Amino acid sequence: MRPNQEREGQRWLMQAERDFDDAKFAATGKRHNLACFLAQQAAEKAIKAYLYCRSEEQAWGHSVAELCADAAAIDSEFAQLKKEAASLDKYYIPTRYPNGLPGGIPSEVYQEEDAKQALGLAEKVIAFVKGKVGQ
Repeated sequence: MRPNQEREGQRWLMQAERDFDDAKFAATGKRHNLACFLAQQAAEKAIKAYLYCRSEEQAWGHSVAELCADAAAIDSEFAQLKKEAASLDKYYIPTRYPNGLPGGIPSEVYQEEDAKQALGLAEKVIAFVKGKVGQ
């Protein structure tokens, strides 16, 4: 592993953890749509951290499912994580934009249960990645 890539991976993991903390904070303020989006971001950044730590030059995209597939090419255990965490992708656009929903606005559509589910999945992804990069 090249030192620059490991350092870059650690930067991404630190931001993933901060996004997760922000997601929990948003959930306590009943900003459920924001909590869902930040949970998706935390998971996305954690998987990118893994890819950088494994010497990938670039980790592209925003799909948790697609990033897990990329990571599974390095470590097959990411295939199982993909099955569980792929649903986080539904929180990427519709949680922020009214035109991502058939009616209503994100702040009215997403509820506490959505935020709990998203937070649980993001927490699992971060823990999984931390275990893979030795943290």
